[in-house]
Amino acid sequence: MMKLPLATHRRCLLGALLLGSFSALVACASPSAAVARPTPGLASGDTTHGADNFYTSDRVTVQRVVFKNQYEMSVVGNLFVPKDLDRSAKNPAIVVGHPMGAVKEQSANLYATKMAEQGFVTLSLDLSFWGESDGQPRNAVAPDIYAEDFSAAVDFLRTQPFVDRERIGAIGICGSGSFVISAAKIDPRIKAIATVSMYDMGAANRNGLRQSVTLEQRKKFLEEAAQQRDVEFAGGETQYTSGTPEELSDKSTAIDREFYDFYRTARGHRPNTTTHPTLTSNVKFMNFYPFVDIETIAPRPMMFVTGEHAHSREFSDEAYRLAAEPKELVVVPSAGHVDLYDRVDLIPFDRLTTFFRGSLD
Repeated sequence: MMKLPLATHRRCLLGALLLGSFSALVACASPSAAVARPTPGLASGDTTHGADNFYTSDRVTVQRVVFKNQYEMSVVGNLFVPKDLDRSAKNPAIVVGHPMGAVKEQSANLYATKMAEQGFVTLSLDLSFWGESDGQPRNAVAPDIYAEDFSAAVDFLRTQPFVDRERIGAIGICGSGSFVISAAKIDPRIKAIATVSMYDMGAANRNGLRQSVTLEQRKKFLEEAAQQRDVEFAGGETQYTSGTPEELSDKSTAIDREFYDFYRTARGHRPNTTTHPTLTSNVKFMNFYPFVDIETIAPRPMMFVTGEHAHSREFSDEAYRLAAEPKELVVVPSAGHVDLYDRVDLIPFDRLTTFFRGSLD
């Protein structure tokens, strides 16, 4: 288990709140992707409202794919294709990014499967440094490379003979919502953008929720990370921060419990992620400003989906305020932040379908 020093536990509350290549070379590592299933031996978690993170469909084929980003790093994804797709035609496609600290088997595969059932070619991916994708050290924070991964996924999709090169959109869940906005600002090939339970990972780290982090606290976080760089450069142990708590106590916050119920139970647990980024790299988010120039994405349409009671709602509200038309804000009644990761009775797949059909026509 990754070790969290006492100094970083103060950061865990903040983190818990958060939570290419032009050659387009493709390597299919296997004819089909392994089916992810709940981890045995864990508590079931709250499975109300149709929680179904590991949903699969007999109407969709799934293939594991590997492609290079612009930095020659291998990015691993799952390609979902409707079985009744007309492969002689050019069809719309959607890239789906997972929550920050998660992997494609957490939320992204679910969204990709559901949207493939609606007739889209979809691609979930592991962001670099996470899951099966390349990147050392593991769990490193690199928002520029995360955004590049979305563009690399577009590179890949544009090589597929049954995909329309000019009709590719993207969905970013939680932290990936800010990464896909960052990508779309400089990649006009992403024709439509939807975010779900979005976190502006820059603002969340600089300011906390509802501006709760002071400048003094921010400077202290930076100082701790800088000191830890000295330790690790000298060969000391890597330290990790934020993410989902490993256990709950009577002092755990409601947000701690919300994330724990997904990531630490059979509801959404995956053994290949701890959700904890490295302490020294997490400060990279301090320089991440995805909403700056968000209005330049127009006239490409944007949709922001958030829960009525989501602790992260402020980020979707702010992105919607700053974005130019055409734009849409969808507030899901009675839903919280993590509810929109996997609760299919709450996730507005109908609204997402209508948005992308209208945007990628």
